Amino acid sequence: MSGPMNGQTAGAPCWLSLTAHDLDAAERFYGAVLGWTFRRGDGARGYAVGERAGVPVAGIAAVATELSVPVSWTAFFAVDDADAAVARVRERGGTVGVGPVPYPPRGRAALATDREGASFGLWEGRTESRWQLGERTAPAWLELHTRDAFEAAVFYGEVFRWADGGSGRFEVSYEHDTVVLRQDGEAVARLNGGPVEPASPRPQLRPRWLVRFRVPDTAAATKAALAHGGSVVPGGDWGGVRGPAEAETRGVVMVRDPDGALFALETDEAGAGDEAGAGEDAGAGTD
Repeated sequence: MSGPMNGQTAGAPCWLSLTAHDLDAAERFYGAVLGWTFRRGDGARGYAVGERAGVPVAGIAAVATELSVPVSWTAFFAVDDADAAVARVRERGGTVGVGPVPYPPRGRAALATDREGASFGLWEGRTESRWQLGERTAPAWLELHTRDAFEAAVFYGEVFRWADGGSGRFEVSYEHDTVVLRQDGEAVARLNGGPVEPASPRPQLRPRWLVRFRVPDTAAATKAALAHGGSVVPGGDWGGVRGPAEAETRGVVMVRDPDGALFALETDEAGAGDEAGAGEDAGAGTD
């Protein structure tokens, strides 16, 4: 795990992390699908940072195959004080699964779930410089899939103090049944309410923070994912539970990597006009 951007505003999404069973295989897959290059982090054999055009996008950490560790993407949010933040999580009905634990020399981290069961991380300390996330031109952004977007916004807003005010803080607005989190006018996350199924055996239907990665051509990226052992989850980013009219929102393609981690592909602005169109080529499966 690599820390948040230097000077990152507390409460902001600050890092994306993937657990994987085979680091070399994960590098091959995400290099082919997302066009990333990789560097091994701080001399660690089991950790790599994926970069797009030299800008850090996410970290990939290898875990032993014999460990019962979920293979998944996790969004981390910056906090000033990890102990105080995990206390707020518990006070508001969330669950803290790990930490805070130290990650010398950069900082401290914790893993938690909200009241609906969506997982997220908290990070106190330094992060990769030049890291970026947002809805316009950044290589990735976040969307929470949850039962009630307003209720989730209250939970996260209190945990991360989004509405405390002050310079560099956040704008939180309720738009068309979606809560939008903006920083300096840029949308960095959306909290989207819908018919999730917390106990579903299909992970795409459970409450979750979904990481959307932008690519110049979603069709080409989808083809690369299939060629490198991934699969496409039918029904778009909500797994089909929102009905056929919403199944392929904005050409989003839900992908499962060879280890089972879910993420979404979305055409970036430079590649507008490319269509996903490959969602019917592969089956769902389970984590």
